[in-house]
Amino acid sequence: MTVTISRLYDNYADAQRAVQGLESAGVPHSDISIVANNSDNWYNGSKKVDRDGDGVDDRAEGAGKGAGIGAGLGGAAGLLAGLGLLAIPGLGPVVAAGWLAATAVGAAAGAATGGIVGALTEAGVSKEDATLYAEGVRRGGTLVSARVADTDRARLDAILNQSAVNLRDRSAAWQKSGWKTFDPASKPYDADQVRKERQLYGAGIR
Repeated sequence: MTVTISRLYDNYADAQRAVQGLESAGVPHSDISIVANNSDNWYNGSKKVDRDGDGVDDRAEGAGKGAGIGAGLGGAAGLLAGLGLLAIPGLGPVVAAGWLAATAVGAAAGAATGGIVGALTEAGVSKEDATLYAEGVRRGGTLVSARVADTDRARLDAILNQSAVNLRDRSAAWQKSGWKTFDPASKPYDADQVRKERQLYGAGIR
């Protein structure tokens, strides 16, 4: 049986390490997804990714092969070579790669619960957790999700738990400031709001 495991990270670097840990543990990058807030434009798409050392941006190669978001690029490139910029309702601009981002964008047009929440619940994540993950990304965080065999869950959970946000504690802090639930129709956080949120929890983007 396949299950979906997800974690929220305060900064992209921690999420990046989690993705690399999953890949090293044998999880195919076609089963991993990353969605990172980009309200402050930390990623502008101009950074070259050349992990196979051929002098050509791996993302361009992937696009040339029709890979795009949601598809693995193969070889040493891994999931992170397929990063792309897009917008998801309620989250605003994000940097994303993998199946979850593709599902969220596809579901965005008609999903009453919002693209990211709908995509997560469709993948088996509880509605309660899905709304917390979505709000976490909206406030500047990075979400990593993976589809894994249930028998591998404990081993892979341990990899994801390193540097992950305690979702219950974080949502309790949000609720103290008046937050109730993720609203896909709400205005996305701007760069200043994201910066303040990261300062609140001592998190930088890298």
